[in-house]
Amino acid sequence: MERRDEDRIVPLLELDPELKRCYQEHQEFEKQLSGFQHRYHLSSEEEIEMKRIQKLKLARKDKMMEIAERYRQK
Repeated sequence: MERRDEDRIVPLLELDPELKRCYQEHQEFEKQLSGFQHRYHLSSEEEIEMKRIQKLKLARKDKMMEIAERYRQK
């Protein structure tokens, strides 16, 4: 996640439980992906799993940005 996006989201975490949950899940997906990125070779199954995690991570980021935008509009 880009620093400016994170700067926008972190102050809102205690205000919104859904945002906090999405942020925590996004961080966990990031950790899982870093495990794949440090490997020299991935099996077909591992590549599929990595792509699945990338999609989930992106979906969480989109949801976080949507929630943050609602707060910005208030």
